Amino acid sequence: MTSFLEYAPAPESTAILNLKDSYGLFIDGEFVAGHGTPFATISPATEKHIATIANANAADVDTAVAAARRAYDKTWSKLSGADRGKYLFRIARLVQERARELAVAESLDNGKPIKESRDVDIPLVAAWFFYYAGWADKLDYAGLGAAPRALGVAAQVIPWNFPLLMLAWKIAPALAAGNTVVLKPAETTPLSALLFAEILQQAELPAGVVNILTGAGDTGQALVQHPDVNKVAFTGSTAVGRAIAKSVAGTGKKLTLELGGKAANIVFDDAPIDQAVEGIVNGIFFNQGHVCCAGSRLLVQENVHHEVVDRLKQRLSTLRMGDPLDKNTDIGAINSREQLDRIRELSDIGEAEGAERWTAECAIPENGFWFAPTIFDNVSTSSRIAREEIFGPVLSVLTFRTPAEAISKANNTPYGLSAGIWSDKGSKILAVADELKAGVIWANTFNRFDPASPFGGFKESGYGREGGRHGLAAYLTSTVLQGAAL
Repeated sequence: MTSFLEYAPAPESTAILNLKDSYGLFIDGEFVAGHGTPFATISPATEKHIATIANANAADVDTAVAAARRAYDKTWSKLSGADRGKYLFRIARLVQERARELAVAESLDNGKPIKESRDVDIPLVAAWFFYYAGWADKLDYAGLGAAPRALGVAAQVIPWNFPLLMLAWKIAPALAAGNTVVLKPAETTPLSALLFAEILQQAELPAGVVNILTGAGDTGQALVQHPDVNKVAFTGSTAVGRAIAKSVAGTGKKLTLELGGKAANIVFDDAPIDQAVEGIVNGIFFNQGHVCCAGSRLLVQENVHHEVVDRLKQRLSTLRMGDPLDKNTDIGAINSREQLDRIRELSDIGEAEGAERWTAECAIPENGFWFAPTIFDNVSTSSRIAREEIFGPVLSVLTFRTPAEAISKANNTPYGLSAGIWSDKGSKILAVADELKAGVIWANTFNRFDPASPFGGFKESGYGREGGRHGLAAYLTSTVLQGAAL
């Protein structure tokens, strides 16, 4: 008889949060009223109201962009790189000081487990600001010639899966390079961005350097199409990214897109199986599968297929789903009703197409948006669940016999964001990695990030890079190119 260790509830208290009943737009260093119809942000785990959020319309976008332009012309572009770096260092330290508060807010508003917000998201946010603070006075060494120049005003639109981390990925390099920013967080997860605005006030960042506009798709569209914006950075769906690329074509705006993915996680028969199983779980069930680079396609060598799948099912049976604020929770809530409906729809399609569905036994809470970890075995490469991004805790399992077949199946996707390879042989890993069409490839691990390492994809996963020197270059214009243009 097998006995399992039971965990007593260990919820993180929300008492650390000092939330307001309503939040305005953050423009020119102050919170101001929006001119659109306000909306509510709710907890996806309980569907309870958290706060009322201002909605920015086109007039508010004009005001924010004008504030960013003034700050760029009169303040931020006049500062030395060392002085800009001091502000970024100050922001990073304040993020660390308020780490617990930010982690609770993120899990409350997003639905992800508190241990992920606490141990992954918030530490990486601070690390991103620390990293780019160090670059601020070293732009001459970014590889763009002597004295590269900032672009001007950057419009940034971020998704709901990593609200504060995606904010850091966008804002930190933009400020280090000397740009000013107007950022729009996702409609379902604005809370941590608004708390970040308070941190900017604490840091005494000059007014207008960073402006935060909350709202839905119309707000983002007005922002990226604004004529006084010099740079657009977007993370989100491929469909929206394609529309943005069309809208900025011919305008002279610089553009980076980080879009969807359908990553292959390749397990060879000589892989350390226990380690690989943990990597598979981390690759697809981290953050409920709400990860653009998630390893949602598991490619297993045929002769170890049954062993890997059996061990994976055993491991998933130990995961705990429930209150995101409970420190014992492994699987939190799906971010929204809309996303839950999409996950259910594609999962039903996968079953109808003949794949074998297995779902971990979980007690589903009565309220909120929940989907138990699910595996589809014997999936065809032509199946929709093997080709479309589900963006949820759903794993498709395919098999292969040879490295060449693994490479062929891994590359058989319109996406090209990430991949994983599991093997004891370094030569095999390097040979396979060289053939994979993916921007980021992990070897015997998955979902590891570092601010010094560039991140981005190919094909329908977008273009441009975030992180590292490459991410900094996305916010600079080369003096060499300027001379060539003259």
